[in-house]
Amino acid sequence: MQKKKIIIIGGGAAGFFCAANLDANKFSVTILEQNSDVLQKVKISGGGRCNVSHACFDPKELVGFYPRGNKELLSVFHKFQPGDTMDWFEKRNVALKIESDNRIFPETNSSQTIMDTLVNEVLSRKFKIETKIVVLDIQRQNEQYLVITNSGEYLADYIIYTTGSSPKSLKILQNLGHKIVEPVPSLFTFNIKNEVLKDLMGTSFPHAEVSIPELKMDESGPMLITHWGLSGPAILKISAWKARELAALKYRFHIRVNFLGMDKDDAEEAFKNYRNQNPKKTIGNSKIYNITTRFWHRILWISKVNLEKNISNLTAREIQNIIQNLCENEISVSGKSTYKDEFVTAGGVELKEVDFKNMSSKILSNFYLAGEVLNIDAVTGGFNFQACWSEAWLMAQDLNSKE
Repeated sequence: MQKKKIIIIGGGAAGFFCAANLDANKFSVTILEQNSDVLQKVKISGGGRCNVSHACFDPKELVGFYPRGNKELLSVFHKFQPGDTMDWFEKRNVALKIESDNRIFPETNSSQTIMDTLVNEVLSRKFKIETKIVVLDIQRQNEQYLVITNSGEYLADYIIYTTGSSPKSLKILQNLGHKIVEPVPSLFTFNIKNEVLKDLMGTSFPHAEVSIPELKMDESGPMLITHWGLSGPAILKISAWKARELAALKYRFHIRVNFLGMDKDDAEEAFKNYRNQNPKKTIGNSKIYNITTRFWHRILWISKVNLEKNISNLTAREIQNIIQNLCENEISVSGKSTYKDEFVTAGGVELKEVDFKNMSSKILSNFYLAGEVLNIDAVTGGFNFQACWSEAWLMAQDLNSKE
């Protein structure tokens, strides 16, 4: 029996996981990757450790981590969720561990383990992996597809399109009739020039609260001062959930930061209690809140309070200034930076044009889409990969079931 030809365009997580689950008796498969190496995002994810997934095993809860695509992914995760991902890798002798924040990593702490497993699964099926192949166009040819590249043409019975969100790859889909939601960055840090943060990179706040009053958005969680401004989960969550609105504002907006994550009244009460118990201490040597001494001194400086002043001699106005700068600090943001190497976009193929029972295109027959090419994205923590694994699994199952 003649094997059907599948061309997988894009050698990332979704493309490889699909190939790794396809029936080699039914299909001849070629993965086309435009870079010289495959699985580049897998390689750099989690600081080179590969954050495979997240230990959230309830599909209803899991979809809450996806600003776009949450409704569509519910049925997908009912069929293949993080527990299934763990099972798949563990059956292939990849030991995984769940860390305290519920992120899942290989025991080896190396993304190479995950990459090797995926590549070996694909090669064991005698499927081909071709790199430095740039797809220039895809054309319908009778019942097949002609894939035109920088190094020749390929004929395919089925196309698996897992290219990520590059403008070129989205343009090809647009030419084939798919509607594209304009991509904008998601998961980015806030660029800030402000005296309160200056030269304090590396300073972290375990329970910060950040709000954008004009977007009526607030988030809480760990926050970090970086070389450029502010990052950490509290900031990244906002950047994901408000990706489109922040793009519309051209990344210029105001945030209100509560560095303590404490109510103003509670912060004031903690201050007064400390003062009553330590009346002879200088304000500079007072350890009232869970913040670093360097940051405390910066707050006192911008509050115009002398470090050597005795805590019991502070005026009511000085105390108010300190509390205000800690709990309701108004800061202007003037741009964004990519978060480490984990660049994610909001935007891509319009979700109404995809059948989420099997990830097939509703516009093109025998054409499947998965991964970042879709208008689906998640917050940081292994969720973007989980969407790839789940979608790729559904595609492979659908193809394997064909006569």
